[in-house]
Amino acid sequence: MTKFLVDKAANIPEGKLKNITAGGKEIVIANVEGEYYAINDICTHAGAELHEGVLEGNELVCPWHGAKWNVQTGDLIWFPQKLKNQQSYNVVVEGDNVFVEI
Repeated sequence: MTKFLVDKAANIPEGKLKNITAGGKEIVIANVEGEYYAINDICTHAGAELHEGVLEGNELVCPWHGAKWNVQTGDLIWFPQKLKNQQSYNVVVEGDNVFVEI
């Protein structure tokens, strides 16, 4: 696995999202109650960028059609159709820095 720097922890406050491209993948990082989680940033329904959505607790709501994803696991929580789950990634905090492992 390769570790990619996301940002300083202070730049991703609680309840906020941050997107990066790392290892050829579009990834969204979420801060849920001080813990960081990472999943694919592209909705498996119609290709929306999930970082433009809304984070409600551990649920990330797609900005286009309202699909809900669990940012802790990448699992689909709600949508009228069955969608493929998002891949999740390990997030590591070292000092003030947040990294994602791919």
